[in-house]
Amino acid sequence: MRRLAIAAALAAAPALAQAPLPRVQLNAGIHVIRAEVASTFETRAQGLMFRKTLGASDGMLFVFPEPQRICMWMRNTYVPLSVAFMDEQGVILNVEDMAPLTEASHCAAGPAKFALEMNQGWFAARGVKAGTRIGGLEQAPAAR
Repeated sequence: MRRLAIAAALAAAPALAQAPLPRVQLNAGIHVIRAEVASTFETRAQGLMFRKTLGASDGMLFVFPEPQRICMWMRNTYVPLSVAFMDEQGVILNVEDMAPLTEASHCAAGPAKFALEMNQGWFAARGVKAGTRIGGLEQAPAAR
C-alpha cells in the first residue's frame, strides 16, 4: 500500500508543476520580471521542477515566512537557473548559478526572506548583483 501511495505521488508530480501560481511583476531597475510566486511549503518544494523552458523575463519568486539561511537545489529541474537571495527589503545578498538536474546546495550569504530564480545568466547580463534592490516584492502573497 505504501509503495502505491509513493508511486501515485511521483506520477502526479509533473502535473503539479503545471498548476497555475499567482504572478507578480517585479523590477530590477529598468528590467521587468514576470514572476510566479511560490509562497507555501508545497509550492516552494516544487519550484520549477519538471519545466522544460522559462520565458526570457520570467522567473519564480520564493517567499519564506521569516528571514533564514535559504539553500536551493536543482533536483528534477531541467532549465539552467541563477538564483538571487534577498533580504526583507528586497536587497540582493548574493546570486548563484545552478546547473540542471543536480543536488548541490546553493545558499544565501545571510538571512534571506526571498529567492528569485531566473534563466541562468539573466542577472549577470543586466548587471544585477549583490546590493541591487528588487522592486515590487510587496505585491507578493505572504508566506504560508
